[in-house]
Amino acid sequence: MTGQLAFDLPPIQALKRADFLVSDANALALQAIDGWRDWPEGKLVLVGPAKLVLVGPEGSGKTHLAHIWAEATGAVILPATALAQADLPALSGGAVVVEDAQTVPSEAALFHLYNLATAAGTPLLLTADRPPRDWGLGLPDLLSRMQAVPVARLEPPDDALLSAVLVKLFADRQIVVSPALIPFLVSRMSRSVGDARALVAALDARALAAGKPVTRQLAADLLGVT
Repeated sequence: MTGQLAFDLPPIQALKRADFLVSDANALALQAIDGWRDWPEGKLVLVGPAKLVLVGPEGSGKTHLAHIWAEATGAVILPATALAQADLPALSGGAVVVEDAQTVPSEAALFHLYNLATAAGTPLLLTADRPPRDWGLGLPDLLSRMQAVPVARLEPPDDALLSAVLVKLFADRQIVVSPALIPFLVSRMSRSVGDARALVAALDARALAAGKPVTRQLAADLLGVT
């Protein structure tokens, strides 16, 4: 047998504060999360205390920051798609994270949660891949409130962040690679943390199938470069 079976078992994600990799691309967003007690009220009095929209592309660290904030505040985390079925009055009794808010199917539920959190004075964090003005909201009162909430942005990853992410992803899979492989990959891959995750998974699978270590040549073959 020349190859071996490859089982694509994803590593357990480490979502603690100490596991967050900081660079210029995400430092301001992390600062906003760490300083949640000082979040401004925004443009409207109705915004109330402690609300923030965290915006960034897929794989940029929104979920990680949401978990950091949830650990600090005791917040409940739920996807926007679950809002319509949630017990909103009970939920608004404490801090809440709504993930992927741009996908919310029930604008009325988000509006209700927003108002309940405002009345109760409880903090609310929403994550999204774009700012509220681009969510396509049809409820005017919800749109006005969302646009008044302060926004923290995660910028596209820079070389330093991509390098650190690759090192961590390989380590999470217990893969030892040459330090020279990291800049080789960074200079040729898409500028996305999500793509970094997919690339490391593909390299791992190919190496397992071939019974070989992850090398620059293996990466070059996968990326189709000479």
